[in-house]
Amino acid sequence: MRFPNLVEFEVSGDYGLFSDPVMRVGGEKCTYQIPTYEALKGILSSVYWKPTFTWIIDKVRVMNRIETEVKGIRTIKYKGGKDRSYYTYLKDCRYQVQAHFEWNLNRPELAQDRNEEKHHNIAKRMIKAGGRRDIFLGTRECQGYVEPCRFGEGAGAYDDLPELSFGLMYHGLTYADEAYSPETESAMTANFWRPVMQNGVILFLRPDQCPLHKKLRGMQSKAFGEQENNFSGLKEFGEVE
Repeated sequence: MRFPNLVEFEVSGDYGLFSDPVMRVGGEKCTYQIPTYEALKGILSSVYWKPTFTWIIDKVRVMNRIETEVKGIRTIKYKGGKDRSYYTYLKDCRYQVQAHFEWNLNRPELAQDRNEEKHHNIAKRMIKAGGRRDIFLGTRECQGYVEPCRFGEGAGAYDDLPELSFGLMYHGLTYADEAYSPETESAMTANFWRPVMQNGVILFLRPDQCPLHKKLRGMQSKAFGEQENNFSGLKEFGEVE
């Protein structure tokens, strides 16, 4: 299914580190073999984001071979001093991504900003410009670069591989302002799934469709409005009187 506000882009970088946050507690970081839904959503949010809508990642295509590299990293301890840890990164990363946005119905105060053509055109211009903010492939030290593409064009490393399963993986976080059920309206929720790559392409489940969910902690949505002094972005387009 193709959505009217569809965007397609390629993101690349020398290194990437996509992992479950739980796997980082001990200091040693090890990447998943593929980018997570949350990481790709974060990349697209760095390109262009407004609280009026929510980005939905539809699918990703793995263009380069999956290879890893271990690096010795000099880290700073929380209580002072330094230590050495070993991080496992993906190397020579390149992905094609297809996504679309949907109105965030948990934000009725922003209903007057629901101009699909405006946001779609801005998003495409920002992809062409390389994004509004810096792009990272999972972590701050993994700089990424975004450019427009046509999803499916060009040769990919796994085009001839019928199927590859990656087991149980972290999918992403759902914050209170993007809640998809009454149980997640006032909580931060982690979602988990079992991705399968077919001919180099991974079709993402929506956050609410993931088979496993875990409530992490209580959370309240941030309010937007003139009284909070954070509504000025809408006034620039003359859509709020």
